[in-house]
Amino acid sequence: MGVDYYKVLQVDRSASDDDLKKAYRKLAMKWHPDKNPTNKKEAEAKFKQISEAYDVLSDPQKRAVFDQYGEEGLKGNVPPPNAGGGSSYFSAGEGPSSFSFNPRSADDIFAEFFGFSTPFGGGGGGGGGSPFGGGGIGGSPFGGGGSGIGQRFASRIFGDDMYGPFGEGGGQQHHHHHHHGAARKVAPIENKLPCSLEDLYKGTTKKMKISREIADISGKTTQTEEILTIGVKPGWKKGTKITFPEKGNEHPGVIPADLVFIIDEKPHPVFTRDGNDLIVTQKISLAEALTGYTVNVTTLDGRTLTIPITNVIHPEYEEVVPKEGMPLQKDQTKKGNLRIKFNIKFPARLTAEQKAGFKKLLG
Repeated sequence: MGVDYYKVLQVDRSASDDDLKKAYRKLAMKWHPDKNPTNKKEAEAKFKQISEAYDVLSDPQKRAVFDQYGEEGLKGNVPPPNAGGGSSYFSAGEGPSSFSFNPRSADDIFAEFFGFSTPFGGGGGGGGGSPFGGGGIGGSPFGGGGSGIGQRFASRIFGDDMYGPFGEGGGQQHHHHHHHGAARKVAPIENKLPCSLEDLYKGTTKKMKISREIADISGKTTQTEEILTIGVKPGWKKGTKITFPEKGNEHPGVIPADLVFIIDEKPHPVFTRDGNDLIVTQKISLAEALTGYTVNVTTLDGRTLTIPITNVIHPEYEEVVPKEGMPLQKDQTKKGNLRIKFNIKFPARLTAEQKAGFKKLLG
């Protein structure tokens, strides 16, 4: 019985590319030999098996052969009798339909993910460095020295922890390594985009001027300016994100960061927002609270609403006007409510005559 690569990566047979990458990152970090000095031999065997499993399952052709014939068939042995005859991957000869299994180096796969060309290295001076230990020029997040020559790949560009979502340790280390493997993507750059309630009620277009570095084919960078256009939709809320992929600075060996604008609501002099509802507070006298009051409100799109209130208004009273709130983000033909609250001004003192009058009136 051959090795089950799905079990090695601890994924199910329907695992997507993202599932495979997450599983590989986690297990490769856990079983890297440099991180397991006390049981290095076992770790090295597991690390190579994890790398081979990822190599096979991330390649559609290898995965298809493995799914049909298992590890033995993949590596060139006779397919099992119950294979049912026929995969073109195993046709005879050296023609274009023949299949040959050529596993990739565990080091190469690791370098693709983490950007280190010599992940098993110790304290060599070649600049590759080990991510887990030793005194390579690039330094090590797990300890050891390092001159910090790879400073430009530090957390200011990549974020607090480039292994963060998948690594065993998490943490807040700053990473200073040369980049020799496949390109890594820089962490997103986030900026607030202040919007008035009017903007978020009616929708608007914002133009943002950015300055970024562009690299030519030789790697030389030049400063350039660009205008980004953001269409703010009616009903958007604070925290809504708008992403411009790879609009960060370009540098050799890295994929530029995404620029992310996050909607922020400016304070409004009249309204406050509560989800899809708008709240307005009216200051009224005690006499108005008791005898009736008419609310006049100018809406965010400039209309005037006149709402007569004949009920007695107590301090907790709230008048609800349906469909005069914010548009719903998912269905802009619908709106929340306008909720009117009241701040009742009570008199500081009453004369004896006024008190008698109130007692007579209310008693």
